[in-house]
Amino acid sequence: MPLFQDQKQEDRLREFRKKEAEDLAEILSKKYGLPYLNLFGVSPQADALRVIEEVEAREAFVAPFKRIGNKLLVAVASPQNEKTKEALAGLEKQGFHIETFMVSRDGLEHVWERYMEISRADKTQAGVLDISPEDLRQFMDKVKSLDDISKITKATIDDPGIHTSRVLEVILAGALSTGASDIHIEPEEKQIRMRYRLDGVLIDITFFDLETYKLLRSRIKLISGLKLNVKTAAQDGRFSIKIDKTDIEIRTSVLPGAYGESIVLRVLNPKSILVPLEELGIEPRLLEVINAELKKPNGMILNTGPTGSGKTTTLYAFIRKVYTTKVKVVTIEDPIEYHIEGITQTQTHSESDYTFASGLRSVLRQDPDIILVGEIRDSETANTAINAALTGHLVFSTLHTNNAAGTIPRLIDLGVDAKVLSAALNLFLAQRLVRKLCDACKKEEEPTAEERKLIEGIAITIKRDNVPKLEKIYRAVGCTACNNTGYRGRIGVFEGILMNDQIDAVAISHPNESEIWKAAEPQNLLSMAQDGILKLLYGITSLDELNRVIDLDE
Repeated sequence: MPLFQDQKQEDRLREFRKKEAEDLAEILSKKYGLPYLNLFGVSPQADALRVIEEVEAREAFVAPFKRIGNKLLVAVASPQNEKTKEALAGLEKQGFHIETFMVSRDGLEHVWERYMEISRADKTQAGVLDISPEDLRQFMDKVKSLDDISKITKATIDDPGIHTSRVLEVILAGALSTGASDIHIEPEEKQIRMRYRLDGVLIDITFFDLETYKLLRSRIKLISGLKLNVKTAAQDGRFSIKIDKTDIEIRTSVLPGAYGESIVLRVLNPKSILVPLEELGIEPRLLEVINAELKKPNGMILNTGPTGSGKTTTLYAFIRKVYTTKVKVVTIEDPIEYHIEGITQTQTHSESDYTFASGLRSVLRQDPDIILVGEIRDSETANTAINAALTGHLVFSTLHTNNAAGTIPRLIDLGVDAKVLSAALNLFLAQRLVRKLCDACKKEEEPTAEERKLIEGIAITIKRDNVPKLEKIYRAVGCTACNNTGYRGRIGVFEGILMNDQIDAVAISHPNESEIWKAAEPQNLLSMAQDGILKLLYGITSLDELNRVIDLDE
């Protein structure tokens, strides 16, 4: 009971002191000719606070609490304080029309506490943009479709009272809520176009004016560590978004164009890489082969395909499959896109001459069991990687070729001795990503005569049990569940060739793709066209989507 009474007395005393402070501020307001305001009844605007750093606000005893365009409402504790005068003068130089209010010190503290909750985008030189989890959740609750994102983004951009930092937050929050992989901001002759890449396809989100673009470009360059005054050369940078305890990396690319600098922001969400090997869409027979090769202590597995075909996701799935505390895994990447716990990841750096080739030589001195080389681009990297595979290491890497059979000719072009390929190479793959039909709205239809001929021509070559008979095919329609695109999510389309004596013989004598495919036929592994048609027959994707990604006429 005494403790309760003591607490009650302390609460009363606190309230009394609080009222006394407010009464004093009201008296002083008359002395200085300023309107008095009790800030405990005011909800400070985050955009008002962003106009001045927290440290500066506290030192100057000022607190901007409301912003309407260029009109800024500022609370002060003593208008005669020299630092207060300097801070107000500085805000006026920025173009703000200041309205000053007399408040208590406790009132200022009430506003300053809001700095802990807002996204401090003006303090992002270190490359980190904090988005309030609460703001993000509120945004995602409002978003039901791409149209919603377009409307919210446009309304934010068009609001003259909204800070540029808030505009960028809304653009990024929209991308995160829809699962966009890239944001494109593209200057045109009379306007600026903004698009999201969703499931591999670019979709218009909104258009805005040149003035907003200039402010947005400066903000993006600042937080990405790029030079603001360089506008005629390409620049690359990066920053991260902190949401709760998760860091989402954003890779920035700026490219000069006819009407201004094109900006592309690649969103590297760690959640998108956490796809198990079994869920990538790999056909059972090929998955069985891959799992067998992953158990080997040495050799090389190469994954090929163009940029954006999902190669990195597949290689990371390999890493997670083979990693245990009993093996050392080291990667060399350009750049490190996703961080994986338990493995050593390094990034190439051209200025310090840390390339894939030099990095690989250094990695070999780290006693690794498994090595991931982000990409084989040149002769030195190719030969070093081959030698690593020959000397007791399991090596994963990527190569730019159109199909799996192009791997061997490409390696030979890079100066690798064809005679050592059979000893070093275990398996080479190729892949693409196709959009999956939306289950809520996909429509079953009779294929045309031309479509039937194409599908059956490939299906008849698939040597698998229970291949679905072609009766109907599904087409994309579009509904609210899939943002009217007709598709939701993506899945891999794969092909693979296992290195054996037959492939080795061709590699030494006739290293061309057609001969390699012919030698690989007894392996009974599907080509990408066959794998794609199988996914079509199962109703996973559409013929239009397959034709967009794969050449079915080859």
